[in-house]
Amino acid sequence: MISKGLILLGSALPALATSLAKRQSSSLESCPGYTASNVQNDGARVTADLALAGTACNIYGDDLTDLRLEVEYQTESRLHVKIYDVAEQVFQIQESVWPRPQGDDGFDPATSALVFSHTENPFSFAITRRDTNETLFDTSAANLVFETQYLRLRTSLPKSPNLYGLGESTDDFHLNATNYTRTLWNRDAYGTPPGTNLYGSHPVYFDHRGKNGTHGVFLASSQGMDIKIDDSDGQFLEYNALGGVVDLYFLAGPTPKEVAVQYSALSGTAAMMPYWGFGFHQCKYGYRDVWEVAEVVANYTQANIPLEVMWTDIDYMELRRLFTLDPERYPLELVRALVNYLHVHQQHYIVMVNSAIWAGDSDVYNEGVEQNVWQIRENGSEYRGAVWPGPTVFPDWFHPNTQDYWNSQFEQFFDPATGVDIDGLWNDMNEPANFCPYPCPDPVAYSEESKNPPEPPPVRPGGPGRVIPGFPAALQPGSSTNATKRSLQSRQFNSKLSMPKRSLNARQSNQTTPRLGLPGRDLINPGYEIQNAAGSISNKTMDTDIRNYDGSYHYDTHNFWGSLMSIASRESMLQRRPERRPFLITRSTFVGLGKYVGKWLGDNVSTWEQYRFSIAGVLNFASIFQIPMVGPDICGFAGNTTETLCARWATLGAFYPFMRNHAGDTSISQEFYRWPLTRAAASNAIAVRYRLLDYIYTAFHRQTETGLPLLNPLFFHYPEDANTFNIEYQFFYGDDILVSPVLEENSTSVSIYLPNGTFYDWWTLEQIQGTGSYINITDVGFDSIPLHIRGGAILPLRAESANTTTELRKQDFVIWIAPNSTGQAYGTLYLDDGDSIEQDGTSEIVFTYDNGEFSMTGDFGYETDVQVKNITLLGTNGQQTLQGPVPLTGEYSVTFNTSGGNYTGGGSPPQFEGAATRNSVGALVGAIAGAAWLAL
Repeated sequence: MISKGLILLGSALPALATSLAKRQSSSLESCPGYTASNVQNDGARVTADLALAGTACNIYGDDLTDLRLEVEYQTESRLHVKIYDVAEQVFQIQESVWPRPQGDDGFDPATSALVFSHTENPFSFAITRRDTNETLFDTSAANLVFETQYLRLRTSLPKSPNLYGLGESTDDFHLNATNYTRTLWNRDAYGTPPGTNLYGSHPVYFDHRGKNGTHGVFLASSQGMDIKIDDSDGQFLEYNALGGVVDLYFLAGPTPKEVAVQYSALSGTAAMMPYWGFGFHQCKYGYRDVWEVAEVVANYTQANIPLEVMWTDIDYMELRRLFTLDPERYPLELVRALVNYLHVHQQHYIVMVNSAIWAGDSDVYNEGVEQNVWQIRENGSEYRGAVWPGPTVFPDWFHPNTQDYWNSQFEQFFDPATGVDIDGLWNDMNEPANFCPYPCPDPVAYSEESKNPPEPPPVRPGGPGRVIPGFPAALQPGSSTNATKRSLQSRQFNSKLSMPKRSLNARQSNQTTPRLGLPGRDLINPGYEIQNAAGSISNKTMDTDIRNYDGSYHYDTHNFWGSLMSIASRESMLQRRPERRPFLITRSTFVGLGKYVGKWLGDNVSTWEQYRFSIAGVLNFASIFQIPMVGPDICGFAGNTTETLCARWATLGAFYPFMRNHAGDTSISQEFYRWPLTRAAASNAIAVRYRLLDYIYTAFHRQTETGLPLLNPLFFHYPEDANTFNIEYQFFYGDDILVSPVLEENSTSVSIYLPNGTFYDWWTLEQIQGTGSYINITDVGFDSIPLHIRGGAILPLRAESANTTTELRKQDFVIWIAPNSTGQAYGTLYLDDGDSIEQDGTSEIVFTYDNGEFSMTGDFGYETDVQVKNITLLGTNGQQTLQGPVPLTGEYSVTFNTSGGNYTGGGSPPQFEGAATRNSVGALVGAIAGAAWLAL
């Protein structure tokens, strides 16, 4: 065990400016709290001085004696409470990382939905809802503890609360409220074990109280922390942080969707993604060479399963070193030929870029030395860890040269003319991960002992020895291209010319800079130990006493280190293609990262448990954390999947925003074409996904504009239906497609909840009346999934699926009208070119239906030849189909005859069709099972 006194910083740093109380032995129960004085309240703002109310308890550090309270009514629905040290030395998140939101101009605080009140001695505060006087947050249950390296704040909660958020986790979506701790400290979490801290930190929760409304609470803190929820001393939620300040934002709702929108104003709304990013993606760690990647692409084509994006894990690198190609297994000429093949066939290519740079004699490392961009120790030496390539260094994302350095690596390695012309990027290991346990005295020796970099697989000279259908001669086995020449070309590419020498920037830091952290702290072993599953907060990551260029420490900035990498990577992608939307997926996340990238849920396991867990993970990120381009490794990463698990996961995965099949290097191959069931399941599910792609693209675009979630837990739609509050495994894809996957191994049935209202079975279009009860769905084959259309929806679908999104965009639309119980329906369609940051023109089309009257209105700025092929009205007695075409370039209306007479409007007379026969939804019935006849 490492001694707490192994590394002490206090003697080398200035004395603490903030007054501290003398340390003494005590307990948290005896902590005196604070007394408020000099309270000022002008209606819009409340301020006060807070002084320690008695003898300091000094449990995990030294109590700060003098604090400041600031309360600001920012908008009608947002109230900000901040408690900080008078000297403003305690760390607060830099504005460059998370810009503080401003209040609304001209806002009248008397109209605020929230009210702040306080008690002076001991100081506590409460937040209530103005119109009902219901208490939403109340800190009187336990005194505030504010120490140099520990902060405690507790709020009372109602009995059996309905809480959601506080991620990242693989725990239940509806949070446990008894003896539960959620630890926030980003870590490399192989296997994503439940009950432990994972890759991201999102200290926001939604508190849903049924008919009494929903509110949100966001703690703007990057500190490592334990958030405890328990009923042992009354029901409570308690923050236990390793420092920082109280920086709370309260969101009034009162509906769950309104809380989501209000939180998006804090986190920032998500970045719009390219249309192709919603296609199906394939990857595996362990593709041994470029020929195996080509074979996977060819096999998907042969199986007639749409493949939009091919990914390559770290296998493409030479000895796992960033910005290199393996000269024998992934020679430059053949990688370029593969990428060219994909682009010619309307497909895309993505590779991984990790966070750790090999600390060896290479231009990639040496250029970083020249520009002084590596993280350094207090004595000025480079901080080194051990990751895949062996001994490594890490970029300091606060250094002013780092972005230029990162841009230059991207510009050279990913040059479309001479390098690897990627379409998107994958950031991994950016917690940051470090294999070497703390204190890692010898990264070189550790790397040798752990055999990193691992031995590459045997070379297959000339390829796999079999023909790869459809691929050019250069990528065929035994091609005439000389292997030695290819190897030499790649080695020359890896050893590119060094950049021009730049002047070195000496590290300078002003320790008195406000808000960058108190001096004199034990940054390695703080007195309070959070429940980090890796142990010490420096274990298996960067040492927490590493100082950043701006003077802050990794101790305080650890949880957003990976976010800074992803933001820099997005900027580098924009430098390559300034006019096109970057597509990036990351593992490590923090508040606000959705403005830049998407997220995959990390190194999960091929188990039914983690298949079910994935739903909660996707809902958390898309519906609460505002990172909507999200999905897990379909079929699981670690371990070996099975045919039935992978088939079920394919059908569920079609309704994640981000759909990627990805397996580990020691796992069996699990591409969808490997088994008959997975092939059938993927063919059916991707066809449905692609027909609905514009529907979900529209919902995604709306979230980027407004924060309204593209995925909806059931209680978001039915906030007063208590039966929906605990539902973990059903969700709405967009607003209107209820997804209810089969949950158990070898089962072909599932019990699903249908809220009170009208629904339509996707596969048969049969109308079903939900009664707020569970129903059993049986005979669900492994190539299908129960889907229901919510009454009141109008769905724009592509008439047919396609093998690429490029071809999909050429397909006409069909429109399905699914009226609610009173005969109304509504829907929208957003159209753009699918790729550009700045659009020449967009269409935002609104569809409405009211008891026979259908209309299409809105803005029609996007020029398109695609039309509406037909419009189908669903109903109790079957369907009416009005044949088109109807242009998507202007307004249109038509009256359906709902009582047997004539109709009015444009187009051809409506055709009256009976309800489809319900076949077993497990049968493979072509590209889109059951409902395909509507598109003819």
